[in-house]
Amino acid sequence: MAAPTMESVQCFGRKKTAVAVTYCKRGRGLIKIYDCPIELIEPEILRFKAYEPILLLGRHRFAGVDMRIRVKGGGHYSQIYAIRQSIADPRRYDRTLLVTDPRHCEPKKFGGRGFEPCLASG
Repeated sequence: MAAPTMESVQCFGRKKTAVAVTYCKRGRGLIKIYDCPIELIEPEILRFKAYEPILLLGRHRFAGVDMRIRVKGGGHYSQIYAIRQSIADPRRYDRTLLVTDPRHCEPKKFGGRGFEPCLASG
C-alpha cells in the first residue's frame, strides 16, 4: 500500500529586495516565522502589519493550515511587507496585499555623488 501524499503549497511575496517564502501544509493553524510564532514578532507595530491578512479574513480560516515562513534580504519593513504578501491569498484580499510594489532605489551614477542626473548649467 502506498504512503499517503502530503499536500503542500509554496507561496512567495516580495518587497524591494526582500523575498518571503511561505510553506503551507495541512495542520493545526500554526503560523511561524523562522520557527517563532507570528504572535511574538517585535516591534508590535510590525506585528500588526504581518497579522493584517489574518485579521481581515478571520483566524478560523487559517485553522486547518500550518505555515512556515522564511525571509531573505531587505530591511525590517520590507521583510514584514513581503511576509504579509506571502500570507495573502489572491482570491480573498484587497489589491494592496497582493500586488508587488515596483519601487526600488535608483542606482548611483558614475562620477557623481548619488543617483541625481547630470544637471546642465543654465
